[in-house]
Amino acid sequence: MAAGDVLRDVVERTVVSDHVGKSGAGLERVRLRDGRVLVVKRVDPAHDVTLAMTGGGPSREYVLWRDGAFDRLPPGVGHAVLDGWVEGDGTVLVLRDLGDRVLGWDDRLTTDRAARTMTAVAALHRAFLGQAPPGLAPLELVVTLFTPRRIREAHVDELELMRLALRGWDLFADAAPAEVAEPVLGLLDDPAPLVTALHRAPSTLVHGDLATVNMAFEGDDLVLLDWAMATEGPGALDVARFVAGCSSVVDATRDDLIGWYRAAAGPACDDRTMHLGLLSAMVWLGWNKALDAVEHPDPAIRDRERTDLDWWVDATRTALQSGAI
Repeated sequence: MAAGDVLRDVVERTVVSDHVGKSGAGLERVRLRDGRVLVVKRVDPAHDVTLAMTGGGPSREYVLWRDGAFDRLPPGVGHAVLDGWVEGDGTVLVLRDLGDRVLGWDDRLTTDRAARTMTAVAALHRAFLGQAPPGLAPLELVVTLFTPRRIREAHVDELELMRLALRGWDLFADAAPAEVAEPVLGLLDDPAPLVTALHRAPSTLVHGDLATVNMAFEGDDLVLLDWAMATEGPGALDVARFVAGCSSVVDATRDDLIGWYRAAAGPACDDRTMHLGLLSAMVWLGWNKALDAVEHPDPAIRDRERTDLDWWVDATRTALQSGAI
């Protein structure tokens, strides 16, 4: 079947305007003559800030599918891509419509499902350990995506997401103690020590944006969506990103999540690698922690995020003192 043939018999199209992604990718739900419903995703660096700032097109999700990397996913881990092709500077992906099996920001993971998720992610990292596929986003561009220097150099500081990131980093300087804030802010200006250390750690295929909103569940299988920032690096990056962004919607502690992953990851993760992952997550999302802890309009969420920031400050302090970089 030639690229795009799967859409020859489209009889109905509906723009998906309420999806939770923040990158700018366009989604459309289509119904075929035979009754199948698919999702068409259009990705263009001109409208997708994360793609533009992590190396441009074509979409990494398309490259992974085109080159057969998705065929190497371990049992229990799936993807949603059925077809894809390049149109000019953009990429078109045709995806299975997973409907309400795709999680939203308000969906919670039970303890059992959280443990299964960490085990599945560890299996992914083991499967590609030392054998990450080509065509991925440069690691340094993923890790530094939200640093003030990158935001200003890319002239995207007027975008709402990036404006919030800049505001959050301003708050971080006072929200975190100096012995943590100063080295983290130093890494924002010069990430080379962190990036060098990450390149020396065990490397694998890293999803790059592991979050509940990029997951669906089909029975016991975990389906990972939106591989836009897939990169090569230590698998701990995925785990730390997940803990940083999603611990408030998981019925398990941050330490539980890390422990489940560590138990299943084997050679894909050791103590130093996890320290690097946690430090990288602070460099990536510390702004969001500070922003919610200081300025969230809901006082209950401010209190929760203050506690979360305290945990991350402790984890970052430990990582810095460990000599990981």
